[in-house]
Amino acid sequence: MGSRGPSPKPTALRILQGNPGKLKLNPHEPKPATAAPDLKPPKWMDTPAQEVWMRLRPDLPWLTVADVDLFSAYCSTYVRWREAEDKISVQGAILVLYEPLTAAQKRQGDKKGDVKYIQTNPHISIAQKALLMICKLGAELGLSPASRTRIHIPQDEKPNSNDSRFFGT
Repeated sequence: MGSRGPSPKPTALRILQGNPGKLKLNPHEPKPATAAPDLKPPKWMDTPAQEVWMRLRPDLPWLTVADVDLFSAYCSTYVRWREAEDKISVQGAILVLYEPLTAAQKRQGDKKGDVKYIQTNPHISIAQKALLMICKLGAELGLSPASRTRIHIPQDEKPNSNDSRFFGT
């Protein structure tokens, strides 16, 4: 039987959040090295995923070398979600599938056969699953709004404002 309750927070995240519950900190927790701020995306990632990496990486100073694969998965999943949403916007949410034309229909100049069946676009399922994974990975990496509210940046460090990178202003 697995462990119960919510998964424990890493000590570093608990310290950043101020340890509001005053829980005992684990002194023996592994402390992977912080990833370099200018860390390049892995070569195996496709170009759109690398662009997501380059856009988000500067805003994750707490990323460690142990988190790099998780962040890579986040970037790739984000691209999968975007591709599925793009297909849905082109094809629509409902697909109408037709019977193949018979020889007689072709001679009469029919463009489409009889409606065989109507189905939901399979990209909807892909988009939904990818979005759920984005939410889970984002929460683990501190990318969701709720997880960001629990991170406290010391006063001597100023958060950098990169509105132009996100909003094109």
